[in-house]
Amino acid sequence: MTIATAPGKIILFGEHAVVYARPAIAVPVFQVRAEATIEARADLRVVIDAVDLARVYDLSDAPADDPIATIIRATCARLNVAPQNFSVRIHSTIPMASGMGSGAAVSVAIARALAKYFDVTLSAVEVSALVFETEKLHHGTPSGIDNTVIAFEQPVYFVRGQPIESFRVARPFTLAIADTGVAAPTKIAVGDVRRAREADRARYESLFDQIGAVARDARRAIERGDVDALGGLMNANQMLLREIGVSSPEIETLASAALRAGARGAKLSGAGRGGNVIALVDEVTQDNIARALLDAGARRVVVSQVSTNEERINEC
Repeated sequence: MTIATAPGKIILFGEHAVVYARPAIAVPVFQVRAEATIEARADLRVVIDAVDLARVYDLSDAPADDPIATIIRATCARLNVAPQNFSVRIHSTIPMASGMGSGAAVSVAIARALAKYFDVTLSAVEVSALVFETEKLHHGTPSGIDNTVIAFEQPVYFVRGQPIESFRVARPFTLAIADTGVAAPTKIAVGDVRRAREADRARYESLFDQIGAVARDARRAIERGDVDALGGLMNANQMLLREIGVSSPEIETLASAALRAGARGAKLSGAGRGGNVIALVDEVTQDNIARALLDAGARRVVVSQVSTNEERINEC
């Protein structure tokens, strides 16, 4: 038996604009994880047990657009091994369709578990590239940020088409991550924004430019340890996302509740139209804000600290 895991993720700044080559910042969330277990079988079958979907099926029966089957086949091809004689069991505590990278985390966990099972080393760069191809099934035109931050397990500054950049979190800060309880399929939201941009390109390019500027300011604030500046930047980013059309009544309700309870800033995280709201909290306010979010309708609240691990990205 071989087990591997991968964390969730949240986008701090830059949603949607990142698809159009503006910068975004994303960080791993270690309080939630996907886990993949590989076990040998006596027969030639590859059996997939997707625990959270209550679904058990054979790889040979999976359709071409099945993400789990896709990452298994792609990883086995990369490892130069035949996909046979094993089972894959997947379990995740990451909410699905919530903007926390559940699909990418499952794929990263599977790729890592298969590499470990067949005793082959895959770098984070290689895992990320494999998962990016699978992400196209989830999102249509993915930015690449989910597979990147989850495979590297580091805060990243990401601009599509440019090398990945890790950066130092000079002063750790804490976020309350509140689940609206509303599924937020990224592919649909990204497609809607694309159509809106095509209908009014000048307006949306301006909005994307403003979101990119916020992300750049946020990176500078994080690197100099200016946590106080992040709250205002989060609020500014949320206003722009609202103008783009990806907020929702549930998001606005939770963001307002967090701000009233003392959060320094609050915004949606991910595709929007549901999913998660993140709020900037501290040790004094985090419990009150978490309760306020739950009282306002959040399905659950995860409190996560953002910091820099000792290991830095050095493979890209």
